[in-house]
Amino acid sequence: MKNTRCTGRKVSPKWILIFSTFSFAFGMFFTNRVWAPLDSDGKVMRRREQEIKIISDDCITNKDSDILGAIHKSDEAIRSLGNSLSKLRMELPIAESSPEKLNHGSLQANKTVSEKDSRRKKAFVVIGINTAFSSRRRRDSVRETWMPRGEKLIQLEKEKGIVVRFIIGHSATSKSILDRAIDSEESQHKDFLRLKHVEGYHELTAKTRTFFATAYANWDAKFYVKVDDDVHVNLGMLASTLHRHQTKPRVYMGCMKSGPVLSQKNVKYHEPEYWKFGEEGNRYFRHATGQIYAISSDLAAYISTNQEILHKYANEDVSLGAWFIGLDVEHIDDRNMCCGTPPECEWKAETGNVCIASFDWSCSGICKSVERMKQVHKKCGENRAIFGTTNFEA
Repeated sequence: MKNTRCTGRKVSPKWILIFSTFSFAFGMFFTNRVWAPLDSDGKVMRRREQEIKIISDDCITNKDSDILGAIHKSDEAIRSLGNSLSKLRMELPIAESSPEKLNHGSLQANKTVSEKDSRRKKAFVVIGINTAFSSRRRRDSVRETWMPRGEKLIQLEKEKGIVVRFIIGHSATSKSILDRAIDSEESQHKDFLRLKHVEGYHELTAKTRTFFATAYANWDAKFYVKVDDDVHVNLGMLASTLHRHQTKPRVYMGCMKSGPVLSQKNVKYHEPEYWKFGEEGNRYFRHATGQIYAISSDLAAYISTNQEILHKYANEDVSLGAWFIGLDVEHIDDRNMCCGTPPECEWKAETGNVCIASFDWSCSGICKSVERMKQVHKKCGENRAIFGTTNFEA
């Protein structure tokens, strides 16, 4: 039997599709507006969107108020800064209108450096002979042997770029009889370099430091040498040896040694700061013996620039070595700079291996140098003809 309720007109499939789509869209809209996801307790969250909207609107209102206040404060700060800048422009010269003023300071500084450089004389090597007020006879023994005098000294400087000077400071008393004696000797020989230094037995490190700084300020040389006035030197051999190393940067040359650090008081060469070198009985780092050593121009410049902060140990040769120990310096150990006196240096001279410097280790110089300097020079001195065959670039 047929159902009488189903006898009406059939609904078109097209309208069924439209109605279904509309119902689905309406359901999605209603769900988003009324229902919310379950919270952690499983309860239904209703009307959350309306609450969030109310809170957000309230926060936005407060935020707008804060932003407006901040903008107002910033505007006042900008106005204040503008007034300050205007005042500053009125007080200071307008640099943009005269660019040359900007460079004036640097130009003046460069000019000062340039003037200092122009006053420095060109040389190949500057040799400073360390001497004391009481060493007049030692100086004369040097002048009579390996150090040229008068016109020959000037000629050596002009033609070969080899500058030789006795180096000495001043006495503790201004214009004392000691100073006047040196002044008189200088007027006679003109072979001194006076230092801004007060002479003293325990001030040799300071004197050495001052010598390198002073020599560097006066001469633009490739090398600077310090030697004691009781050591015999062959100038030609010294210059020839230095010439072989002139292209190397940061050269420190001499007879390298590593003596014991003496902690006992009242002994020669006692080091009060012995504890800095480790345990008692330790030895020093390698450094050139103090009778004679040479340094290149860049190391002399380093001493000149940093002389106020270079530490002074008791012994001058140790101090010099300490100044270079932390630098990228080439240590050149040349045993020809510490030959013994005859017969040692005589044997070497006979075989053509002429020594640069000769002295006695037992005396830290030539023993009784005033009496023996001429003998050493006669047996171990070089042929001065070497100056005529070697050219040294200044």
